[in-house]
Amino acid sequence: MALLPLRKFCGWRKWDNMDIFQLLQLAIDKQASDLHIIPDYYPSFRINGELYQISTLPVTTKETAQEMAFSLVNNEQKENLLSNREIDLGYGYKDYRFRVNIYFAKDVINISLRTIPKYIRTLEELGLPPFLHDCINYRQGLILLTGPTGEGKSTTLASIINEINTKFARHIVTIEDPVEYIYPKVKSIISQRQLHDDTHSWNIALKSALREDPDVIMVGEMRDYETIQLVLTAAETGHLVFSTLHTNSTPETIDRMINIFPPNYQSQVRNQLAAVLKIVLAQRLLPKIGGIERVPAVEILVNTMAVGAAIRDGKTYLISNMLETSESEDMILFEKNILSLYQQGIISRETAFSYAIRPKELEKFIK
Repeated sequence: MALLPLRKFCGWRKWDNMDIFQLLQLAIDKQASDLHIIPDYYPSFRINGELYQISTLPVTTKETAQEMAFSLVNNEQKENLLSNREIDLGYGYKDYRFRVNIYFAKDVINISLRTIPKYIRTLEELGLPPFLHDCINYRQGLILLTGPTGEGKSTTLASIINEINTKFARHIVTIEDPVEYIYPKVKSIISQRQLHDDTHSWNIALKSALREDPDVIMVGEMRDYETIQLVLTAAETGHLVFSTLHTNSTPETIDRMINIFPPNYQSQVRNQLAAVLKIVLAQRLLPKIGGIERVPAVEILVNTMAVGAAIRDGKTYLISNMLETSESEDMILFEKNILSLYQQGIISRETAFSYAIRPKELEKFIK
């Protein structure tokens, strides 16, 4: 099916009315990553990174948006929404799950839904480097996945966690907002805790997790310095910890974690991070030539002795050069990965430069 912009989108029949469940089914059928319901606009679907308003569907009214939102929440969640003016939740529909954010804008309800695939794909199926299989073999330490929203962090993280689940008998505790992927029952036992439903805060859940005999802890997102401190402590005390940050590059990730702390704590945090960090993966999804789907581009930082020293000494500006010159230690500079995708004819030159974190570095590789 050709993907045409806005009102010219093909393959959509004319509807006179609709409900949220019909839209969820459409999102599944069209393999949309996101669905947006905003009053005075047509329902909008994000497919392969592009957003389409579907004019064969009725324009959403504020009454319709409110009715759809209330059909997704229970009474307690409805009260929280009306009181806090926004809410995050997970919603199951048939064999699929959706990450739902309901929020007020101009005093009317809007809805944003992210499709969570029912099948957890392997690293190979995601097109990610085989080196990432090494993540499952650590018994303790910290592994971070970073990148902007909607660039596949949760999907990659679920793939790694599920590989641990498949190969080892471990107790895995996840703290999520909301719970996204549901893991199959294989070798591990898994406790998935959802913020607000199962716990009152990230920090309470993390403190509690240390008393729940975990082998692996997954923290959906590190949002403040207290959460980061607890994550570092968990990694120091013999647990394998996974988490995410909204940063673009691996050096930026290190700086963000350190700089969020007051200056008098930063030396201690640098030492902790240098000791427990194992791998940082920064990920983006780039459009393939032809625009049919997207391909992951990654930057991988491995905490070697040199990287650890740079972190401890506050010389993170050296890390980009280490990424470029340490391919033998399984590190990947983002621009080198983009170069490989370009040379294979997977992405265009324009895409390569528009997504590069360090365009001047890419200029040295692509003349």
